[in-house]
Amino acid sequence: MERIESAEQYQQLIGEQEYTVIKFDTNWCPDCRTLDRFMGGIIEQNTDKRFYAMDAEKFQDLAEQNEVRGIPSLLVFRNGEKIAHLHSKFAKTPAQVSEYLAEVK
Repeated sequence: MERIESAEQYQQLIGEQEYTVIKFDTNWCPDCRTLDRFMGGIIEQNTDKRFYAMDAEKFQDLAEQNEVRGIPSLLVFRNGEKIAHLHSKFAKTPAQVSEYLAEVK
């Protein structure tokens, strides 16, 4: 999953017409690493979405703006709007993440 490295890149990606899924994480988060272990299969199943990762500490202002209260959190954007948010406590299993993304249409 490509990492977002600037606020400008973030703004460009969320403004796209395609669904853009951004995983807010940190490099010290054990739950983030667990999520990473099964995200490959989920990405393959969701070809209608683009996936990126973003450091919630490096971009703390954007995390706060998007009400990211725990990590990992998966947010879906389209046309500049956040349309879905999977909070960390619900992003623990492949089934939880798959069900969440299936509802994004």
